[in-house]
Amino acid sequence: MANPIRVGLAGYGISATVFHAPFFATMPEYELVAVLERTKNLSQQQYPSVKVVRTFEELVADPSTDLIVITSPNETHFPYSIAALEAGKHVVVEKPFTTTVAEARQLVELAAVSKQVLSVYQNRRYVSDFFTIRDLLDQQLLGTIHEFEGHYDRYRAEARPNAWREHDLPGSGILYDLGAHLIDQVLYLFGLPTSITADIRRQRPHAKVDDYFDLRLDYGFTKVILHASMLVREPGPRYMIHGTAGSFIKYGEDPQEARLRAGELPGGDNWGREDESIFGLLHTEIDGKIIKEKVVSKAGHYGGYYENLYQTIRNGAPLKEKPEHGYNTVRMMELAFESHTRQCTVPCSGLFDIPYR
Repeated sequence: MANPIRVGLAGYGISATVFHAPFFATMPEYELVAVLERTKNLSQQQYPSVKVVRTFEELVADPSTDLIVITSPNETHFPYSIAALEAGKHVVVEKPFTTTVAEARQLVELAAVSKQVLSVYQNRRYVSDFFTIRDLLDQQLLGTIHEFEGHYDRYRAEARPNAWREHDLPGSGILYDLGAHLIDQVLYLFGLPTSITADIRRQRPHAKVDDYFDLRLDYGFTKVILHASMLVREPGPRYMIHGTAGSFIKYGEDPQEARLRAGELPGGDNWGREDESIFGLLHTEIDGKIIKEKVVSKAGHYGGYYENLYQTIRNGAPLKEKPEHGYNTVRMMELAFESHTRQCTVPCSGLFDIPYR
């Protein structure tokens, strides 16, 4: 491609190696030119042409980069985003957008006056189950939704000593890690709730931060339940959606992450396609006819995020993953902690009422 976006990658941990670099390597719209690694040169082993820098200041000062992708620990998201925007770079910041609402608002305000693009990386909008659920709801195949339940459960009973997400640091814990995905999905599908009731716990004896949450979001007629735990050895459905006409039950998980972690590069007709064993079950009534059948899952495509971003940066297309979306997710998580601390339902105030699509 004649005018690829040249990328500087801040960090080279799991987020960078699994969710970002493989797409820069396979999409002609992008070129990975520089990577921030404090002490190692792992990125050069896989991408020999990249330049390794040792400080974030070097990364943003590099004139060869157009876009800085921030995959470093959560507490760096705010200062790194500010520095990159002020250096004249476009910015992608991993979720969570920031660790506090005050920081998130500053980024939203800076993005509003900046000539650069600032986007939050919400890749769980680009997975097979979400694509499938979005289409079912858009077609109103379940009638009016009265209950939506989403799970992000795992089984990891032992501590990971080197995992910063399990240490008592700003933005650590399961709510900021996995809750950011579920909350963003629900805001995309249903808009802004009126209130939230949260139960947030440390279930494992060694836990230094939250490793369990149960969130109840009120939309009037519609109730949303979001749940995650690190002590679920045998998971139930990932999604259970019930409407006035029918239900949709979905097990399993989009295959992209597992394939990327195994070293596979994205591409090909089979990319992001689920095995039929985890296709969701639709049981509903349409035009007086009862339907109970498996629904072929849509193919997931993380790369769709970067396809959209390219169109925004190069061609001025509307940005899909907006800074305000990142702010709203952080605000919802702060409200969840407030609800848990006060042991009560709290109103969902202070959110940006802007479209998600």
